[in-house]
Amino acid sequence: MQRRAYVPGVAALLAALLAGCTGGSGDTGTADDANPGDSGTATAAAQPGKYRTLPEPCGAVGHDTLDSLLPGIRQITDEEQREKAYAGEATLTYDTDRKVGCRWTVESTEATDHLLVDLERVVSYDNAVSDDSQAEQLFATKQEAADLPEPTGSETESGTGSGTGSGTASATPSGSGTASGRPGSAPSSSASASASSSADASASPSVSATPPDLEPRTLDGLGDEAFLDDEVSSSGSTAVQRTVTVVFRTSNVIVTVQYEEQPATVGVVPDSKTLQDRAQKLASRLAGSLSG
Repeated sequence: MQRRAYVPGVAALLAALLAGCTGGSGDTGTADDANPGDSGTATAAAQPGKYRTLPEPCGAVGHDTLDSLLPGIRQITDEEQREKAYAGEATLTYDTDRKVGCRWTVESTEATDHLLVDLERVVSYDNAVSDDSQAEQLFATKQEAADLPEPTGSETESGTGSGTGSGTASATPSGSGTASGRPGSAPSSSASASASSSADASASPSVSATPPDLEPRTLDGLGDEAFLDDEVSSSGSTAVQRTVTVVFRTSNVIVTVQYEEQPATVGVVPDSKTLQDRAQKLASRLAGSLSG
């Protein structure tokens, strides 16, 4: 009787152990079920950007374009020096797949011109953020740093600025060519002379307001998004330099074109429209030359 009573007890113990093993196996199954979910999240990582490489920057700008932006090249009589001017100088970089650039500086009898072309391929290391989104964030940072004026639909009455708050209106009374740094804040040489010769600056003829289409602004039709900045600065008490910068993004590549001109004649301010047109044409050509 004792032997028979013992056997059912063993059976019960084995049943309990088997039940425990079954429960453990179920827990393991639950953990395994979670892994495919995690794996699914990884496979849904954000897509890489369109561009995997960058063009060679010094060769990306043709001779005809350089002739337009850097007129002094055509004045170089020595053929070897002229070819060196066309070649430009590559900017320092440690990864040509990620960031490249080239700069040119050429003097002419009328002015000294500087051109910089910079291309950056943005790569996101966050699986939840695509290359394009990362580039979009970087572009937004650059645009915010440019501190573009608020767009205005109409100009104020004659004799005032275009309503940007920092531009022409504040520069007009002083007649200073470098008071604001924005287009229109630097008067032409004739307007500056007229303002400075007047005993009462407020009574002198005012500087013409900068047309709205020449204000620093966002641009349409160039890449996925773009903006243009235009600033005037002085070097010492005589030289005046205008810098036009065009920045655009296409997919995960951000391109910067910086074009500067400093006239050789004292008091002359480079023409805003001319420099902006040249810089935008170059930017458009660079946008068209990019390949995935």
